[in-house]
Amino acid sequence: MRNRLFILSLLTISLLGACKQTPVIKPLSFSELEIVLNPTERSPLGALISLKTDAPASSQLRIIGKNGALSDVIHAVSALTQDHQWTVVGLYADYLNQVEISFFDAAGLEIGKDTFEIQTEPLIADMPEIEIRLAQAAAMTPGMNLVSYFGYDQNFLPLRAFMFDTYGDIRWYLDYKDDPRLSNLFYDTGLNRLQNGNLFFGNNNKDSIYEIDMLGAIQNAWGLEGYKFHHMVIEKPNGNFLLTATDPNKPTVEDIVLELDRTSGNIANLWDLNESLDNSRRAWPTDLHDLEVDWFHGNGLAYDQADGGIIVSGRSQCTVKLSPNNEVIWIIAPHKDWQQAGNGEDLNQYLLQPLDAQGNAITDSLVLEGQVDHPDFAWAWYQHSPVVLPNGNLLLFDNGDNRNYQGNGPNSYSRSVEYKIDAAAKTIQQVWDFGEENGAAGFSRVVSKTTYSVPDDHVFLSPGAISFNGEAYGLVQEIDRPNDALIFEAKVIPPVAAFGILTFHNSQRLSLYP
Repeated sequence: MRNRLFILSLLTISLLGACKQTPVIKPLSFSELEIVLNPTERSPLGALISLKTDAPASSQLRIIGKNGALSDVIHAVSALTQDHQWTVVGLYADYLNQVEISFFDAAGLEIGKDTFEIQTEPLIADMPEIEIRLAQAAAMTPGMNLVSYFGYDQNFLPLRAFMFDTYGDIRWYLDYKDDPRLSNLFYDTGLNRLQNGNLFFGNNNKDSIYEIDMLGAIQNAWGLEGYKFHHMVIEKPNGNFLLTATDPNKPTVEDIVLELDRTSGNIANLWDLNESLDNSRRAWPTDLHDLEVDWFHGNGLAYDQADGGIIVSGRSQCTVKLSPNNEVIWIIAPHKDWQQAGNGEDLNQYLLQPLDAQGNAITDSLVLEGQVDHPDFAWAWYQHSPVVLPNGNLLLFDNGDNRNYQGNGPNSYSRSVEYKIDAAAKTIQQVWDFGEENGAAGFSRVVSKTTYSVPDDHVFLSPGAISFNGEAYGLVQEIDRPNDALIFEAKVIPPVAAFGILTFHNSQRLSLYP
């Protein structure tokens, strides 16, 4: 049963138990107050507040933070109305939260203010410890850290997502364990935000894409017409979805990219990597997958608005850019053992030539094949998370698994790396990276993500499956790229890491309110 706290009139105010209200500033008055904690039973730190004012007003909601103004959650509603309803997200767990609502007239003058108290339950036992190691709060990109979480306490249910603030407090999470459709939810790439402000994710136990609101209520769902979802879904500017998938009628897996029409639910386009690449190539051996079946393992996607191409990360092969017609434009990978694609094309013509810092071609065959690194250039190994930057460059999470074919040891590291690519000249130049400084304490052989914040030129680095000195954890780091400076670092420590190593698949910085 959902937690309906009370409905009352301003004329008979008497707040009981979890919620308390103080006198409103005249001349505005209100009635029909209702506060419901966790109305969907999916978002324990969310609530709905509704009331009716005696005159039209816009409003601002503020959840008062424990750590001063930078820990407040503020949401402004510009519409003038008498019937108000606020989705409240960002409450603290096991806490008597103070929620302040201010009202304004058409001229923007404050005409009322009220404060409510909402008592929440403790966090479920599955949630991790968050250790804030560094936080230059005033310099950071605003928002909270959304984590696609694999940790658990006793019963592994791969269905957690949560957000924590600059101070390490979890302020939002979803719990679908009792949901008839999503109790077996497996969203290993986690949630992303749609252009309309809702969240979306793929569930490979249902082979569907879901859209939810911030309280966890399902708004839409799309099936895949017989294909199986795997690993990654993104939204195109036109609203369609791009996703990595498996064709169950083929002997191989995780080597299809689909475009799903958001309106009709039909498959609008399909890229078969068996045709555009070579599914017999074994230059990158791995003990994680059967390469006869999972030869590519598509784990990341990006869309390039400049030319309509897609960029696909295949953990066991390369990062490849494809045209809308499944034609190879370029390939980022060591120049080892590239032969013919399934369609008969020679793939060597699409390999990118690395350049040094001065723009000169690097000709050392050991560098080209990945045996050693150049002082100005290193390939990305078993990568994830391609991101097309505003300047046209490409950002990748370089996991560093089996770097230089040397296995993994105390010198292993993961990093975020930026490459400048000239598609016409078929050249690639490394222009920035960060992460080698972390060493083995930041090495995540699998999963993980890098993201980019446009307004402040910050990069986020999220190695999510670290095993170091006998401890499993993940890191969330924010780097001021112009100054090459680490300005935020949080360590996420689960009670138990899934499969002994997985803390989270990825994280990103998002606002609670879009």
